[in-house]
Amino acid sequence: MKNITEILGSKYPLIQGGMANIANALLASAVSNAGGFGLIGAGGYDAEWVRTEIRKCRTLTDKPFGVNIMLMSPHAPAIAKVVIEEKVLVVTTGAGNPGVYMEEWKKAGIIVIPVVPSVALAQRVERAGADAVIAEGTESGGHIGELTTMALVPQIVDSVKIPVIAAGGIADQRGVLAVFALGAKGIQVGTIILATEECPIHGNYKQMVVDAKDTSTVVTGRQTGAPVRVLKNPMANHYLQLSKEGATLEELERLTLGSLRKAVFDGDKENGSFMAGQISGLIKSVRPMKEVFSSLFDNVSAYKDALEII
Repeated sequence: MKNITEILGSKYPLIQGGMANIANALLASAVSNAGGFGLIGAGGYDAEWVRTEIRKCRTLTDKPFGVNIMLMSPHAPAIAKVVIEEKVLVVTTGAGNPGVYMEEWKKAGIIVIPVVPSVALAQRVERAGADAVIAEGTESGGHIGELTTMALVPQIVDSVKIPVIAAGGIADQRGVLAVFALGAKGIQVGTIILATEECPIHGNYKQMVVDAKDTSTVVTGRQTGAPVRVLKNPMANHYLQLSKEGATLEELERLTLGSLRKAVFDGDKENGSFMAGQISGLIKSVRPMKEVFSSLFDNVSAYKDALEII
């Protein structure tokens, strides 16, 4: 089995999360230049936006990078063609099964790494030809499943023959060692990238992550079937209160319309949706991305005793 750095061509076995509305060419190139594997997050953008960002990213880095496609997006079919036309190296997918696109992607030589919240989906995408899977625990920020990283990763590792990348609850070297002990071959991170100098989000967003405590996140959208982990703020609290009072899906959607953009671009602490994981409480400062990545993997001798036990 190949290791993740061989598959991705990156210095570290680290892949950046999709991070919709955040992961543009600037972020993807910064991640790749810092030794990770950067992704352009298609999110709800259209295919031509993705094409433009791919071409822009190639002017900002000579390192490999990929594209994350949110399968629930109405633009997903068109974006699936763009990644072929633009000869993208790697595609990661979220919010669904990419099986319908897999044959064409594999013919084009694209490495496909779906995000999966369950053993069943991991097995389905492996049969369809996935090169690896990202097992994302409920600790993650943004759209989440129900199983924790600690429970999910080893079960998926035992159920597939392709490499497993762990996501959710990884903020420092202890987390990296923990998921590798569970059988993961790499990590996907998002929340720790929010608190980097290079991340193109409003300063208020970064400060909210730095100021967060262990109990500072909450999950909205459970009753709609689309749970999302965010930092607590007036908008999130209002959403949960409306849900408790039996608000309709339409009412809840009106409340959240544009809320992520309000967080990312405006830093609107009252009305924004500040997606972040449970490990926000471990993040104490905004640092250069290279320093963050280095701290995850370098000088593992500091944990020599733990490694010997493993």
